[in-house]
Amino acid sequence: MFDIDKWQEILATIKKNKMRTFLTGFSVAWGIFMLMILLGSGNGLSNGVSENFKRDAINAMWLWSGKTSIPYQGMKEGRQIRLTNNDYDIIKDLPGIEYTSGRYYIGGNTFSYGNEYGEYTAITCHPDLKEVESIEIIKGRFVNEVDLKQARKSVVLGKDIYDALFKDKDAIGEYVRINNIPFKVVGICMEGGGTRHRNAYIPVSTGQKVFNGSNRLHNFALTVDAKTIEESQAIETRVRETLARKHKFDSTDESALGSYNKLENVIETMKIFQAIKIFIWIIGIGTLIAGVVGVSNIMLIVVKERTKEIGIRKAIGASPASVVGLILLESILITTIAGYIGLVLGTGLMEGVNFFVEQQYAASAATNGGNGDTLFRNPTVNLNVAMAATMLLVFAGTLAGFIPAKRASRIKPIEALRDE
Repeated sequence: MFDIDKWQEILATIKKNKMRTFLTGFSVAWGIFMLMILLGSGNGLSNGVSENFKRDAINAMWLWSGKTSIPYQGMKEGRQIRLTNNDYDIIKDLPGIEYTSGRYYIGGNTFSYGNEYGEYTAITCHPDLKEVESIEIIKGRFVNEVDLKQARKSVVLGKDIYDALFKDKDAIGEYVRINNIPFKVVGICMEGGGTRHRNAYIPVSTGQKVFNGSNRLHNFALTVDAKTIEESQAIETRVRETLARKHKFDSTDESALGSYNKLENVIETMKIFQAIKIFIWIIGIGTLIAGVVGVSNIMLIVVKERTKEIGIRKAIGASPASVVGLILLESILITTIAGYIGLVLGTGLMEGVNFFVEQQYAASAATNGGNGDTLFRNPTVNLNVAMAATMLLVFAGTLAGFIPAKRASRIKPIEALRDE
């Protein structure tokens, strides 16, 4: 079982060749250290991008009108396409549509309360915009159907607007003036994980009536019931074809009806990060292999240096298996200890980076209404992955030592004793 003499001999050999052992172990430790750094960095970038995607619903889609660029049924290009409330009624009932909001932009407007004022953006919308753009209500409520039907002068303020106009005072039930028209504050919100909350939301019916919008809509924000790019594109095509028939333009004309499909963008981006992770694994494993090859080379040198000693061992009765075991144990010992050191240093460094990143994120969130802004988040390595990498390293170290060990076991005593 546990042969103390064998271990003492291995330790004596390592102690005798300190520099060689150190360089061998360093190459292995560096390999797994770099693998942990690469994997952690890849996870950090992937998590950061995923965090930013959460600012809106992942399956969100936006459509906006423009001018035709393709002649259609005898009509020339350059026609302005105008979306209306009727288009909203049509789109929200189409199969595959979950939440829908028409939006009419009023643009830059002067908001005032008492002696405080500022230039902000007022967006007219339907209640579903809260779900589409992941708007978080921190006090009060969002625009509702009653506001819409009665064209109430209700407004939901972005937190930045509230902070600028009201400071620490309670704003719910108070009136702010938008372009000198009073609106009752019904809620305070933060905009789906963003770091700037400078938009105010009012019922679309109110905005159209008060700001001379008639039944005009500038764009639609909606979410679709789709899990794949193909499903999402099919729903988008259905919406485009429906609007194209109504407004008489080519459904493929991107200038007439522009669109942005977030689910498609999310899936494509995640595919890129999957490819990056695979690339990182290839580089990391290549680095590990380089270290393991170094172990194998050193073991070959060890066998060469100890040829006479091995010959004497075999001459006095040592079995080939015992010779193989001796060389393998030395290889496994160096690989395991060096690999563990590299693993601890690599994961420790990434945990330290993670702590620093979280501190920065928390500081950013504290100054931006509870929402941080980062492209790098949680750059740590899964414990199972780290352990699997260590086991892989030990296995590779065993394999690296096997070839020299096998060579040692085949040495004939008479030839070894003649070796100079």
